[in-house]
Amino acid sequence: MMMTVKEIKKSLLVSLWFVFLTFPIMVIKVNPIERTVTWRWSNVLYVAVGSFVISLLAKAWLVRKARAAGRQQAACQARASILQELLHRPGYRYPLIIMFSGLALAFPHLFSTYQANIMTTALMYIVLGLGLNIVVGVAGLLDLGYVAFYAIGAYSYALLNLNFHLGFWAALPIGGLLAALFGLLLGFPVLRLRGDYLAIVTLGFGEIIRLVLENWNAFSKGPSGISNIPRPGFFGLEMSLDHAMIYMYYLMIGLVLLTVFVVNRLQHSRLGRAWLALREDEIACQAMGIDKTRIKLTAFALGAFWAGLVGVIFAAKTTFVNPASFTFLESAIILAIVVLGGMGSIVGVICSALILTLLPEYLRALSEYRMLAFGAILVAMMIFKPEGLIAAVRRTYRFHERKSVAALQDDE
Repeated sequence: MMMTVKEIKKSLLVSLWFVFLTFPIMVIKVNPIERTVTWRWSNVLYVAVGSFVISLLAKAWLVRKARAAGRQQAACQARASILQELLHRPGYRYPLIIMFSGLALAFPHLFSTYQANIMTTALMYIVLGLGLNIVVGVAGLLDLGYVAFYAIGAYSYALLNLNFHLGFWAALPIGGLLAALFGLLLGFPVLRLRGDYLAIVTLGFGEIIRLVLENWNAFSKGPSGISNIPRPGFFGLEMSLDHAMIYMYYLMIGLVLLTVFVVNRLQHSRLGRAWLALREDEIACQAMGIDKTRIKLTAFALGAFWAGLVGVIFAAKTTFVNPASFTFLESAIILAIVVLGGMGSIVGVICSALILTLLPEYLRALSEYRMLAFGAILVAMMIFKPEGLIAAVRRTYRFHERKSVAALQDDE
């Protein structure tokens, strides 16, 4: 495919801009021990040529995709997701479920405790992503302060155990309900807001919660945090650190399955269809007689509930909480999970949570370049799959006219 001069010039500009952005990382190397600076000028050539070639290939691919879009539109709608199609076919559904279930159950015994600990963190982000998916992906309410409910759940367990000596299982529902209560409190002031204004208010709510936890020393122990939080017990049995990590892993497997079941049922319920209507057109939704206030508050409360549950599990897993664990970056990562997975897609959120959680860990071999590689992968994802990894497939309802008994007799 021939490239025009204009597109080649754009690729050259992209190459120069990328060289400028990566110059401090790729060219300058500071040795603080010997107090020397090494200039790696050869990297400039590698970055320039590499980004130029990648830009040309990307432009060629996008042009080809645009030309083929008209021919493939019907086919794309028919095969929205290979994995979802397989899951909807009984012949493939049960073998896939058995295969993934067996792999999930055997994972801690096949790999090290470190790998099981990483996978537990990934499972926590799956539940957080599914909870935020209710608010952002299904209801269309942009929430940038979701980490606040995560913090409320974690601190509820830490403070209840510190002051009232409550165990994990007693604090788990309390943490979820407290987070849901704060979700309702956040929902009331933002009922009339949408878009950027809603995002600003929710961002402010998340920062308020973090600052309160950081500065109210008498209540939350301030920046020092709360330590010695007990892990969940199993009928009073004493467990070693390795066994406790494996136990937490299986707890998260159960919570993920419960979350997927509940969220899936909610999306296909009357309430879920009301959320979708709210996301598409709020005015039309209200004109059709849907109680906008009730469904917005329900979305905030249910989304916050799952964050509160994961917050309790986070406190039990790390045995220590402090405000530094609940910054805006956490909200951004959870939101990226929802967007990259596909708005409203359960399977997409699960896949993107695994990718965004596990990829930085397994890119450690790239040393200081791993975050650069991670960012490049996200940018490529947004260019080539803007709808997300696995776009949500809506259910379609067809109404067939039923013939009367007399009409059937006439046909015979």
